[in-house]
Amino acid sequence: MYQATLKKQDQLDLFRNRLPKHPYCTDELEAGISILHARKALKSRYIQPNGPTHKFWLVFDIDRPGAVLDWRDRNAPPPNIAVINPNNHHGHLIYGLEIPVRTAPDGRIDPLRYAGAIEAALCDVLEADLSYAGLICKNPLHGYWDAHVFEDLLYSLNDLEGWLDLSTYSDRRKNLPAYGLGRNCNLFNYLRQWAYKAIRQGWPAYDRWFEAVLTRAEGYNIQQFGEAPAGPLPYSEVKATAKSVARWVHRNMSQASFDDYVNRTHAPEIQAARGAKGGKVSKGGGRPSRKDELLPRVLEMRSQGYNLRAIEDDLGVSRSTLSEWLR
Repeated sequence: MYQATLKKQDQLDLFRNRLPKHPYCTDELEAGISILHARKALKSRYIQPNGPTHKFWLVFDIDRPGAVLDWRDRNAPPPNIAVINPNNHHGHLIYGLEIPVRTAPDGRIDPLRYAGAIEAALCDVLEADLSYAGLICKNPLHGYWDAHVFEDLLYSLNDLEGWLDLSTYSDRRKNLPAYGLGRNCNLFNYLRQWAYKAIRQGWPAYDRWFEAVLTRAEGYNIQQFGEAPAGPLPYSEVKATAKSVARWVHRNMSQASFDDYVNRTHAPEIQAARGAKGGKVSKGGGRPSRKDELLPRVLEMRSQGYNLRAIEDDLGVSRSTLSEWLR
């Protein structure tokens, strides 16, 4: 009994230590939410478990009685913490990540998509509420709720994958469901694909560029997620993603690097040499082939340091095809 109590306290202490410095919180959802220092916010029934740039906890809303053991009946991994409403026995299942997931990645989408696929698959297994936005959860440190600990070790993403079937989300050309990290992942994709082209329209100074990226991110957030069950992302996460994309693109896609790429691939002597070799006319009345359309973009991205997986995600061309084109 003492050992079980100690493990529970360790998990609750970890939850407390991982809180944002100024989390959202409230006692009544209908009354709206406030931002308070963590010491004061901990007195509230509901609290924000994750900050705007990293996700330490995956939280699922089980909106039916028996939530405390519902995961076991569905052969799902045991949650680190289950926070149960003593009146209706609904609850939040909280899974702790050993290494937090950055929700506003710089340049690479792979880790975020992997985490988003795991979260979506676990949501499917648990049949969790898709309308749960994930911004705040039942505070396991508040005496109003019943808190239970079932797993005292934090999970790696690989640990969680071992319990799940990710085949539904294996096609990287398709967006993830607009739930949880899926929204972060999809927003990042929409925004970076727009930014790669938009930066060339005048090569603006960073402050002006960031303002344009943030405006575009806010538009995508409403347009793409406004009708989603969980609704749009909070402004803090949208801003963090916009800042990440704006910084990376502004740093890595300068006018000088673009001009250098054009000089290396489209100089008059190079174009003349290509013309002298001749070429096959593509089918369809001389329309350029997909390779002709996309290869300049592939070469540009390679010159900027993208690997084949990132180019595959961006353009929807398989890595084997990309390798053949580059050869």
